[in-house]
Amino acid sequence: MPDMSASANLAMSHLVTLAEYDKDKVTPGVLGFIVFAVMALAVWGLMKSMNRHMSRVDFAEPGSRAVESENAGQPAADAAGKKQG
Repeated sequence: MPDMSASANLAMSHLVTLAEYDKDKVTPGVLGFIVFAVMALAVWGLMKSMNRHMSRVDFAEPGSRAVESENAGQPAADAAGKKQG
């Protein structure tokens, strides 16, 4: 098992050198732009899909005018019995 600790030590030494950076030269670069652009396109697609799905939803509630006009010609007892049954 000494090989395992030696390889772990070597990996950690490489990670430490990657962590050291010059604060004046750190930029997001091309990879940062690509990641941001992909995320922006994903959010745009999700919003477009959500708007399409929300336009298909019927928001008519039981107390809306359509239900009230349907029950307008019936007595209150019959309308209440129709709603329950």
